[in-house]
Formats: sequence, C-alpha cells, structure tokens
Amino acid sequence: MCGRFSFLDIGRIRETFDLTGAIPELVPRYNVAPSQTIAVIARKRNTDERGLALLRWGLVPSWANDPKTGPKPINARADSLDKPTFRDAFRSKRCLIPADGFYEWAMVRSKKRATHFRMKDRSAFAFAGLWEFWTDGAEKLATCCLITTDANDLVGTIHNRMPVILPSSAYSPWLSTDTPAVNLRALLMPYPAEDMDADPVGPGVHSPKNDGPGCLAALE
Repeated sequence: MCGRFSFLDIGRIRETFDLTGAIPELVPRYNVAPSQTIAVIARKRNTDERGLALLRWGLVPSWANDPKTGPKPINARADSLDKPTFRDAFRSKRCLIPADGFYEWAMVRSKKRATHFRMKDRSAFAFAGLWEFWTDGAEKLATCCLITTDANDLVGTIHNRMPVILPSSAYSPWLSTDTPAVNLRALLMPYPAEDMDADPVGPGVHSPKNDGPGCLAALE
C-alpha cells in the first residue's frame, strides 16, 4: 500500500499539469501522510479545464453517516472500484494527485527500512485518484484517495502493490466524463519499472511529524 509520498516541484505545477485559474498556495512536501491535506487536480465543473484544490487524504463517501467514525480509506485497489465506497467516485469524481516520489517499507534484519521510489529523470507525475464530497448540511468535507495496482518489478522487491502512476498522455482521458469505464480500467496498470529509481532512505521519514529534507537523506 502507499501510505506516504513526496511532492517538491511545486514551482512548475501549472505547466506540468496544465492548470488554469487561481490555485492555493503550496509548499514542498517531503513526507505527505494520511489524514493530511494534499493537492488534488480535477476538471472544473462544466468545462474541460483543470483546477487544483486541497483535500483531506482519506476518502469519506457522500453517503457516510458519520465521517468521524466510519472508515476513511487512503487507497482503493484497482480491482475493487465497484465496491460501494468507491463506485460513485470512480464513475464521476476521478482526479490526479501530483507527486514526485512515494515510500514503501520493508523489514531488513529486524529493522524497518524505507525506500523512496521516483522517476529516473526526477520529474513530477500524477497518481490516479478519486475524490468525494460529504456534507450533513452544516459541515462540509472534501476527501480523496489513491488507486493502487500490482507492483512492477522494481517496487515488487519491497511491496506487492504500488500506486497507479499515470503517464501524462492519460491525464485527459482519466479526467474526462466521456471515457468508457473499460478504457479507464485499462489505465490502472503498473508503471514501467525501467523508468524508475529506488533509493533507500534513513529513519527520518518513519514519523509523519517529520516533513523536511532529512526525510530523503540517504541510508547510512
């Protein structure tokens, strides 16, 4: 599962993701963790333009009775999108979640070790995501989650699953309301391992309280 990621290249986010209009102020993130507020890109209402908003990581379906007590999944398996929790969002509330790396953990000689996975060219990319809007009339809550798939050969050395990373050519089809479901599902594949690097990092990333350059410090 993907429970942490990084997104540092905020200066070029408009260019990278073809955003229009005003966007919230962003800061580099070295260690994004569940329940935190993250950047999410989606189609603006009644237009093909893309906008960016800040949503909480941990999906709360619109039909949930109480967002404080119910499950708030941070990931949705690509083969579980027909489940009630994800079905409506997969149909009409798909999004891009910008990042430039993600972490996975493994036990090595009885110690937990983190590995940071990123592109060989260090470029930013987008996870395939879902978003939802919940309200009881008084409180309003916008949330999101990542979609995961089988791990490629590189990530598979650490974990059997990985987040779906979409190539830039898939951004428009993923966000479009006109893309057939069968075509959307075809996008939910492991990203090519040969285009990615894996870097063991030190223990700084273990705590979600840490969110600075030390999270990416090489393992000594």
